[in-house]
Amino acid sequence: MKTRRLGKTGYEVSEIGLGCWQLGGDFGPVGDEEAAAILEAANEAGITFWDTADVYGGGLSESRIGAHAKGPNVKVATKLGRSGTLFPNKYTREGVRESLLGSARRLGVETLDLAQLHCVPTEVLRDGAIFGWMDELKAEGLVRHWGASVETIEEGMICLDQPGCATLQIIFNIFRQDAASKLLPKAAERDVGIIVRLPLASGLLSGKYDKTTNFDPSDHRSFNRDGQAFSVGETFSGIKFERGIELVGELRGLAPEGVPLSQFALRWILDHPQVSTVIAGVSKPEQIADNVAATERKNLFPALMKQLGEWYEENVKPEIRGGV
Repeated sequence: MKTRRLGKTGYEVSEIGLGCWQLGGDFGPVGDEEAAAILEAANEAGITFWDTADVYGGGLSESRIGAHAKGPNVKVATKLGRSGTLFPNKYTREGVRESLLGSARRLGVETLDLAQLHCVPTEVLRDGAIFGWMDELKAEGLVRHWGASVETIEEGMICLDQPGCATLQIIFNIFRQDAASKLLPKAAERDVGIIVRLPLASGLLSGKYDKTTNFDPSDHRSFNRDGQAFSVGETFSGIKFERGIELVGELRGLAPEGVPLSQFALRWILDHPQVSTVIAGVSKPEQIADNVAATERKNLFPALMKQLGEWYEENVKPEIRGGV
């Protein structure tokens, strides 16, 4: 597995990471055996960046990771700030500290490799006090590095202005390209590692769905299609599902012949050198190999990258709800 430097953390992490929200069973049941099989497949594939959060399964995802043997170079990143003890307006230094201590206990470590603010409200970021708390908790030795997972370019820019911010997790894919023009260059300038989530736009860019596809009622692709539960941008990148299917049909005509659409979408992200790792979630161990294969695909031609950018501006961006 190819690796990249995760900004000022200095960590060398796999280009393809593992999103571990499924291990919490939030969007459908994942048993202990299947969770363990996913983590073992990640180890075998050389995936050295695992991303979780304290709210995934109420801590179950963290506990499963903590109980599983990890490869020698694996870095585990967790997130905080969306639990009922903090969100949306109960953020305090002691509350943040207690949240991180809980994550450390579940993960079985004394110091967290990376703790990320988890889509906390924009006004909390603007206030800025939470950044000072994270700096203090790093100095205390509870975290080695801290970063933030954000919903919008504006939020990302606020975080990039914080000297202590080591990583930024963003929504970035062929259906959400805006970060490429300003945010990624600024992150590179500040030596902030970029972690990409939703690389396949909640599965739309896998090309496996059609307009008749139904999802389990417990799946956010059912209950959050219009932002009923959280930011609409977290589901299908904010695009209406039926329109997304139509756009995928257009995208097929632009993809190189013989390259699966999912690998094409992942390769597009990896062709941005500021990106450190792409966290792709899986519900089955065998899906890991398909994700990892994208790292071996040839870089897309500059002319195609330009064409995809123009296509996005004209056809996709007007369809995004919830802002970028």
